[in-house]
Amino acid sequence: MAAMTIAKLQKMKQQGQKISSLTAYDASFAKLMTEQGVDFMLVGDSLGNVVQGLSSTVPVTMDDMVYHTQLVRRGAEQAFVIADMPFMSYATSEQTYRNAAELMQAGANMVKLEGGHWLIETIQGLTTRGVPVCAHLGLLPQSVNVLGGYKVQGKQQQQADDTLAQALELEQAGAQLLVLECIPAALGKRITEALSIPTIGIGAGPDTDGQILVMHDMLGMNSDYLPKFAKNFLAETGSLSGAFSSYVEQVQRGEFPAAEHCYS
Repeated sequence: MAAMTIAKLQKMKQQGQKISSLTAYDASFAKLMTEQGVDFMLVGDSLGNVVQGLSSTVPVTMDDMVYHTQLVRRGAEQAFVIADMPFMSYATSEQTYRNAAELMQAGANMVKLEGGHWLIETIQGLTTRGVPVCAHLGLLPQSVNVLGGYKVQGKQQQQADDTLAQALELEQAGAQLLVLECIPAALGKRITEALSIPTIGIGAGPDTDGQILVMHDMLGMNSDYLPKFAKNFLAETGSLSGAFSSYVEQVQRGEFPAAEHCYS
């Protein structure tokens, strides 16, 4: 299979083909996901929760992210890999460029940052220096202490309008992909239609250009808690390879997410 690229993801949006993505943290799962047709993988700072057993992503370090990005790249040499820049690793320009370079050298094709207006100069600086950026709006796990918990964002009209305005600004600044997390489905649709770059939803409704889930959620490994926007594909198929291929197929056909996985 030919390597995925930003240009191909862009073309998929233009042609109305749904993009499937999952988080990956090691070589074995990265290899399996790629073999089952997952379009790209995110080395998420969610590893703090699902790999390290932490209560949030805030304690995850750059060293953690570099290490896991290297593992994923080893498992899937041709895959398109995005790496999260962890909490406070992009607070100043100098720090941002140094840390982004580390992730790219570790094997990432793109870095992901959480936030809106305040990231404009950061994104411009990174893209000018050859670092592709995936932006992230809606629920921002790194800002959970400011947001007051894991809550759906953009439910009020003003908040929804502001999220759309920020999405347009981020695209203008040079972001080439946008993750939308835990927002009403109608807002996910509105933002997706307004942007020319692909949107990837996690709890953002069926109308985003693609979907992403935390691997552990879609395999039902967080037995005490399954987010509303997730589904246990392993229980449905009975094998890991079956779970990944079924997820890809259901995203491509527009069957996932269904109404029960969405916020209104």
